[in-house]
Amino acid sequence: MKKLLILLLVLGIVFSTGLVSVAANHSTSESSEEYLVMFDGPAEKGILHAFGVNNEKIFHEFNLKPVFHLELTSNQARGLQNHPQIKYVEKNAEAQAFGQTVPWGVPHVQSTEVHNMGQTGTGVKVAILDTGIDNTHEDLAANVKGGHSVFTDTANKDPFYDGSGHGTHVAGTVGAINNDLGVIGVAYQSDLYAVKVLNNDGSGSYAGIAEGIEWSILNGMDIINMSLGGSQSSSILKEFCDLANDEGLLVVAAAGNSGNRGGNNDSVGYPAKYDSVIAVAAIDQNNNRASFSSTGPAVELSAPGVSVLSTVPGNSYASYNGTSMASPHVAGVAALIWGEHSHLTNQEVRQLLKDTAVDLGRSNQYGNGLVQAKAAIDFVR
Repeated sequence: MKKLLILLLVLGIVFSTGLVSVAANHSTSESSEEYLVMFDGPAEKGILHAFGVNNEKIFHEFNLKPVFHLELTSNQARGLQNHPQIKYVEKNAEAQAFGQTVPWGVPHVQSTEVHNMGQTGTGVKVAILDTGIDNTHEDLAANVKGGHSVFTDTANKDPFYDGSGHGTHVAGTVGAINNDLGVIGVAYQSDLYAVKVLNNDGSGSYAGIAEGIEWSILNGMDIINMSLGGSQSSSILKEFCDLANDEGLLVVAAAGNSGNRGGNNDSVGYPAKYDSVIAVAAIDQNNNRASFSSTGPAVELSAPGVSVLSTVPGNSYASYNGTSMASPHVAGVAALIWGEHSHLTNQEVRQLLKDTAVDLGRSNQYGNGLVQAKAAIDFVR
C-alpha cells in the first residue's frame, strides 16, 4: 500500500509538471508581423526556411528584385537582419490615400490649348496606383484598358471595384473622356490602368505599392501616378521606384498633405521624397499653395489641388482637395508631352516639365512651379 501511494505521488508530480510546461509554452508563443526582406544577391528561399519561415508565411516573391513579402516573428526578423546574405529587413509600413475633399485644373495647366492643337495623349499608358478605378463609369469606360489588384480577398481583388472613390477621382483628372458628359481629363485619350494597391478603405502597404510598381514595369506602362504615401522611408520601396525610373517610366507622386500654414516644414511623404519620383504640391486657382500641401526640398512641381472636380464611382462627380488631386495633373501633362514627342526619354520629359513650369515662389513650397503643357510641348519645337 505504501509503495502504491509513493507511485501515485510521483505520477502526480510528473503530470503536474507536464501541465505547467504546456501552459508555459502556450503563454510565451511569439506574435508575428508582416515584413519586406531583400537579399544581397540572388534570392534563396532556403535561408528563409532555415529560420523557420514556411511557404504559407511567404505572401509574395518579387520578380525584378530579390525581395519577399512575408510574415516573421521578431526573433526571425533579428536573425535574418544579421545574416550576411540579407540586405534589408523592414516592417511592412502602412500607406494612406492623400485626399480630403475637391477639376478647374485642365486649362490651368494649359491642357485645353494642347487639345486645340490636336494632342490628347493617345496611346500613352498611365498606371493609376490607387484604390482601383470604376471601369463602368460613363466618363472613363473607354479609356480603362486593364488593371491588377495586389489583394486576394473577395472585397478587394477586383481592380475595377473602387469602394473608396479615390482612385476613380484620380483617374478622371488624368483621362476622363471628351464626351459631353461630366468632366474632361488632362489627357483625355490616354490609356488608363487600374492598379489597386490601396483597399476600399484607402489603406495599403509598401509591399503592395512595390508590387504595383513591379506590375507597371512588367506590363509596359509609360507613367505611374501614386496619389498616396506614408511618413516612413523604405529602402525596398525606393529600390522599386528607382528601378521604374531606370526602366524608362516616369514616376509621379503626391507630395503629401502634412504641410503647415507657414510652409516651412520638411513634410514630403514617401515615395514622393525619393529622387526617382516627381513630388507634386497642391495650389489653388490663385496659384497659392494649399495650406495642407507638404513642403520641403523634395517638392519638384505644383499643380491644381483645391476644389478639383472629377469622376467618382456610380457615374457621379465630386470635388476633392489634396496633393492626391495635384499629382494626376502632372501625370496627364506628361502624357500629352509624350503623345506629341514620343522620342523623348523619361528624363527628358521630366526636365521639360521643370524647365517650362511657371515660377510661383519658394522652391520648398512650389518646387519649379506650376506645370504647363503647351509650354513644354513648344519648347521641343
